[in-house]
Amino acid sequence: MTVTMRDETAGGRATGQTVVEFLTERVTVRELIRGRVYQEVADYNRRRHGGADGSFRGLVEPTDAERTLNGLRPQPGRDVDWHAQFDKACEAFDRNGFFVLVDEKQVESLEDEITLRPGTAVSFVKLTPLVGG
Repeated sequence: MTVTMRDETAGGRATGQTVVEFLTERVTVRELIRGRVYQEVADYNRRRHGGADGSFRGLVEPTDAERTLNGLRPQPGRDVDWHAQFDKACEAFDRNGFFVLVDEKQVESLEDEITLRPGTAVSFVKLTPLVGG
């Protein structure tokens, strides 16, 4: 199942998106976050090793990243660790740093189960800058 996850401001303005594939139709919110973080970090690390733009746009800002006009620039020569990013994202969710909407309904817990269908709309609404990892 392929899902497009959108980033939105609290006012509803789209600021980015990530496409993630899942092996099953039933996933928890924790698995949604894991899939998203893993994909965006893998994409960034692959681009960086390919010599492409070094800016990072993701759910959680890597620790010690420098903010630029094009996004964030992690320390030179350093891969971003998806495990650390995932841990920080789960912590941020638990402390209401962002919330997740699935088909325009807010999910409450990392353990909430969701059934993915073609066209399922997943939105991450960031309330504060998320730093860590």
